[in-house]
Amino acid sequence: MKFTRFQVDSTIYTGVIIEGVVKEITGDIFGDWKYTGLEFLENEVKLLAPIEPNQIIGIGANYVSKVEDLPSELPDIPVFFFKPTSSVIGTEESIVIPEGIDRVKFEAELAIIIGKEAKNIPEAEVLNYVFGYTIANDVTAPQYFHQDGHWTIGKSFDTFTPLGPVIETELNPFQVHVEASLNHIEKQNTPTELMIIPIRKMISYLTTVMTLKPGDVILTGSPVGAEFVGEGDVIECEIRGIGRLRNRFATAKILT
Repeated sequence: MKFTRFQVDSTIYTGVIIEGVVKEITGDIFGDWKYTGLEFLENEVKLLAPIEPNQIIGIGANYVSKVEDLPSELPDIPVFFFKPTSSVIGTEESIVIPEGIDRVKFEAELAIIIGKEAKNIPEAEVLNYVFGYTIANDVTAPQYFHQDGHWTIGKSFDTFTPLGPVIETELNPFQVHVEASLNHIEKQNTPTELMIIPIRKMISYLTTVMTLKPGDVILTGSPVGAEFVGEGDVIECEIRGIGRLRNRFATAKILT
């Protein structure tokens, strides 16, 4: 199913998209929910980020360019980082380049939505705790990275985590490509099999460190091909089966 959040006039709803019709639901998407009977055509609504995350966890440098480059031994401690929930926007919203710089990087990613509380979960059981999948753009301003390797500021600005357009619950995450086009020119198109830390290992490891909860979003890394972009550029991140996440870059307005 394709779950989403959407807006009509000034009202925000949760819904399911079925064959171009957005059907409002009520209740807990991770538990019990039901249809209300209210329906809209998809072109009548504004799609929002499909979830208001509990927390956002990303993994760094998690793709190689070809199978032969996959390491024979994985790192003992993968490089993870947090992004603030205040950085989330939806498709068709503007990504704002911070004042003082004129370029940032896009990073198209498969994002995993946790659906059940998870602690110390073996790799073989990880998918039982996954609710679904969406597309993320882990926008980054490496100019703000700390010289000792701290990434937080460079990944935390408002609008730096576009998510959407839906949460797809029936995707096979091991048989999809993460794609991105910049101004209609393809820049990324890589299968998830080229992840260095595979999905099951990634989530299993995280559950040994922290308790994952429903609504947590895991960003699984961006393929080779991410580039710097500037004002007016349009980035479209796509994963077939989920859809397309489209955003335009804009410069910050200076308040006077």
